[in-house]
Amino acid sequence: MPAGELPRDVLGQRFQNPVLLAAGTAGFGRELDGVMELDRLGGIVTKAVSLLPRAGNPPPRVAEFAGGMLNSVGLANPGLERVRSDELPWLARRLARARVIVNVVGFTVDEYGAVVGELDPLPGITAFELNLSCPNTSAGGIEFGADAATVERIVASCRRRTRIPIAVKLSPALPDIAAIAVVARDAGADAITVVNTMPGLLYHDPGARGSPRLGNGNGGVSGPPLLPVGVLAAARVVERTGGMPVIGVGGVRSADDVRQYLRVGAQLVAIGTAALADPRLPERIIRVLERGDG
Repeated sequence: MPAGELPRDVLGQRFQNPVLLAAGTAGFGRELDGVMELDRLGGIVTKAVSLLPRAGNPPPRVAEFAGGMLNSVGLANPGLERVRSDELPWLARRLARARVIVNVVGFTVDEYGAVVGELDPLPGITAFELNLSCPNTSAGGIEFGADAATVERIVASCRRRTRIPIAVKLSPALPDIAAIAVVARDAGADAITVVNTMPGLLYHDPGARGSPRLGNGNGGVSGPPLLPVGVLAAARVVERTGGMPVIGVGGVRSADDVRQYLRVGAQLVAIGTAALADPRLPERIIRVLERGDG
């Protein structure tokens, strides 16, 4: 990929390259400051922000397996007030070139709009990313993104509260992810992020007395197994929405993996699990993309 192709004009902003850090893997940036050069990135997608602080799920929260990772962090975060007063102002001061996308979660339809509305006045936010893989507690725990009418309500509610671009993050477990993307677009979303983790479950000992490897029982599968799943989802969303901006995420470990997503029309590509294992990997990938070699 020639260096001249690296800058991306997406979501009303210029991204210096297409490489992002995925939500949940970079905290709010402070955790990686000094470990990697944050301003070399195209952008950072923050840890999830919920209306109230969340302690998250019981440990252990992460379990490796051959070829990937199973995790159940439980959307632990300091909550809206702390993020608004501390975390996002720090990012705005720290970053000159890398863009900031704020991941938003809710457990009722109204919580999404409430968080977006409160954060809207802050400087330095390029976009909001709505995590619609969360369980709707008022509807028996079904994922918000699994119901088209609920997706429409959430996106429309957030759209009324902000002029900042909105991306909608969808689960690969949806039976027709592209159809839900169209619903989100028509309700006012500006981009689609695909994919979130796949549901999974593993035991310490597969015998009758074996206990789950995660404190919460089941969790989300991430890492290399998600690459072909994410690329296919990105391709289908791009095709069905007529070229709507897509942020591809899932299984990225190399510059060629980034190119897989770009090949099917994604505009930006987020690195998650691989950056947890090696925080300097994103910078190396960017350098390869800049050189245009493998």
